[in-house]
Amino acid sequence: MDHSAPGRSESESGPPPLDLREGMHTARSLRRFRPDPVSDEVLARCLEAATWAPSGSNAQPWRFVVLRSPEVRAILGPAFREGWDWVRSAFYGTDERPAADDNSREARLTRSMLHLVDNFEDVPVYVLFCCRVYGYVPEFLEGGSIFPAIQNFLLAARAEGLGTVPSTWFTFAEDKLRDQVGIPEGWRIASLVSVGWPVGKHGPVRRRPLHKVTSLNTWDTPFITSEPAT
Repeated sequence: MDHSAPGRSESESGPPPLDLREGMHTARSLRRFRPDPVSDEVLARCLEAATWAPSGSNAQPWRFVVLRSPEVRAILGPAFREGWDWVRSAFYGTDERPAADDNSREARLTRSMLHLVDNFEDVPVYVLFCCRVYGYVPEFLEGGSIFPAIQNFLLAARAEGLGTVPSTWFTFAEDKLRDQVGIPEGWRIASLVSVGWPVGKHGPVRRRPLHKVTSLNTWDTPFITSEPAT
């Protein structure tokens, strides 16, 4: 399969520089992808950025598995549709699709989610982020040595112009996926990231105001009372 990227020559060293804060501010999840393949060269740059992340004692207990095979796609598609069904029934109490004339934020989000899960086998490429667990501390704490690598990857992908969306719905078929990929004992899957050239544009993320999520010295003492200048 030809994994060359659209509009990019193999001799190019990378995309134009993107301001770091701008990249973080616009690296929202994108769930609609063009069918164009993502080249190994572009993907390698993103994965190299993942390796620059910090980890406990610099142990670098990670493995990044690039997934493109039809066997993996056949496992992930049904798993992600099952994950979506679970979310809709558990958190929304319905599995109905939004009405065609509903343009609310929730409806737009639901449509993008449905597009992803309905077409999950057609995502250009997935990256599986795995972490070696040693058992010395709770697994939640060991995740501190893989999640920064995932964030580095997401930001590097944003700088390339790629769209990404991380998810844990692989858990609905984790045993099958582990067997297919050949993941050894002692390794945990932290996330599966879907990657592709996006349909649509990157844009500002929507997040809670800083003053609502920060405090100073004690839990209930505000750190700031107004938002910082951007």
